[in-house]
Amino acid sequence: MKFSHVLLPTDLSDESRRAYQVAADLARGSGAKLTLLSVVEDLKVAPHGAPFAPPIGDPDAPAEAKALLEKLHAERGHLADDVDVHCETVIGDPIGNAIAWYAHEHGCDVIVMSTQGHSGLKRLFLGSTAEEVLRHAEVPVMCIPPAAAK
Repeated sequence: MKFSHVLLPTDLSDESRRAYQVAADLARGSGAKLTLLSVVEDLKVAPHGAPFAPPIGDPDAPAEAKALLEKLHAERGHLADDVDVHCETVIGDPIGNAIAWYAHEHGCDVIVMSTQGHSGLKRLFLGSTAEEVLRHAEVPVMCIPPAAAK
């Protein structure tokens, strides 16, 4: 299968870096562009003193997205030099929906991401970004599981 645009979501954690090599190999093998994407979560809240007013987003989110983009550019060092890597940030909530939306809007062929490996009650309480992406993405999603237990 050949790809032209590989999407690699990251929260810059060691967990998310597990998917970097797989995504870089896919991009290199297809001559595809690889987009390193981070999402700034924008939880909407009712304005103070106006519980019936429309929810508003975090006014600091654009500044957070700009700072995160600078970190993503530094993160490119964890990827191979022979891959065409682009860095992007988006503001959205929930994060999984924002990733699926980005893939759809930017013509990504595949999403490669790591999973945290939570199951049972822990997954229920913490939620799962990877699971959310799987439910909402219109393109294939390759999930990289946690490394084998030591």
